[in-house]
Amino acid sequence: MKKRFQVLLAVLAILPTMAFAEQDASYEQFTPITTGVSFLSVAPDARGGGMGDTGGASAPDGDSQYWNPAKYAFIDGVGGANVSYVPWLRKLVSDIDLVSASGYYKIQDVQTIAASFRFFSIGEVLINQSPDTEGFNVKPYDLALDVSYSRILAKNFSMGVALRFIWSDLTGGYNAAENGYLEPGWSIAADISGYYGQKVDFAWGTGFGAFGFNISNIGKKVEYGDYTSAAFLPTNLRLGGRFTMPIDKYNHITAHLDINKLLVPARPIKGAEESNESYAQRLDNYYKMDPITGIGMSFVDMPDGSAYSFESQFKRLMWSAGIEYDYNEQFFGRVGLYYEDPSVGGRQYATFGAGFKLNVFSLDVAYVLSIAQNNPLDQTLRFTLGFNIGGMKELIGFSKDDKKD
Repeated sequence: MKKRFQVLLAVLAILPTMAFAEQDASYEQFTPITTGVSFLSVAPDARGGGMGDTGGASAPDGDSQYWNPAKYAFIDGVGGANVSYVPWLRKLVSDIDLVSASGYYKIQDVQTIAASFRFFSIGEVLINQSPDTEGFNVKPYDLALDVSYSRILAKNFSMGVALRFIWSDLTGGYNAAENGYLEPGWSIAADISGYYGQKVDFAWGTGFGAFGFNISNIGKKVEYGDYTSAAFLPTNLRLGGRFTMPIDKYNHITAHLDINKLLVPARPIKGAEESNESYAQRLDNYYKMDPITGIGMSFVDMPDGSAYSFESQFKRLMWSAGIEYDYNEQFFGRVGLYYEDPSVGGRQYATFGAGFKLNVFSLDVAYVLSIAQNNPLDQTLRFTLGFNIGGMKELIGFSKDDKKD
């Protein structure tokens, strides 16, 4: 029975990429990077989701916890909160959802604390103990709770750290120990991030350039029983840049570019002329590999044990680009593109988004349109509702001056 949940774990890890394995027969090897708790790689908000899943250097907002916690140090206002909902993989199933909430508060002008919560419902899964039994349904789920601290270290530069607790219950509450199923898994992870921004003056207005990085989900493997069921966290390196060009006093265009690389080694596959003993040894080494070693190996490993290939490593990069138009920083239109090489997944899609922001709250919506055929991510929607504490205080007539009076 444990093997059934190991299969479930693998499917959940590569489900967004499985549809492309048969589309291009010219690729001899289809070697996606598989991880546990893959929901940590799903963009939870509609703003970044509407710009091709970019956010490493986008303007700070309530969902910076996912993209780059260091951005919080430069965010406007005293605090705020965002709530997002993503109906996931709707082309395949109707009961997988990602719900998230995040909030931040400025302690001083130079430092900010933030927290977020993500809950990923995997829907109902039918369990059959044997072909002769009727079986029953369980409801697996994953969740993550994290806190972050960011601080301005120089005039235009900040850094942030985040600590995350992860819980993954693939048995949906079923008694794993007594019935031979995988046990619930957990892990603790950390993020390290940085952000730099600089104003650029033009004759007709002020622009802005920024760069950011985030190394996320650095932590121990999530284990569901013995070591062969342990899975790497989706440790990820994100590099992002943006540039805002003013059109006039009220209109602006901002271009975003993110490059991502999973800092996780590929699961070995048997080489064409490799012996069974050699393959078994490489597989055992993979299962026993610690996460820090895995980060280093992710830059040099080859799944089939062949010699290092820069081309193969380059194909593991994921590229995303987006453009955001805003009118007076109140009304927004967004478009983006996401590209992943077919040999490691082949996720290729366009995104569209829109939003508006008032003093008190904001609302954003995003939509995914697949470029490749049979993409389970096609027609994915994202919704985000944001609240501004400072705007609420203004709305009710509360200010520091009022307190003094």
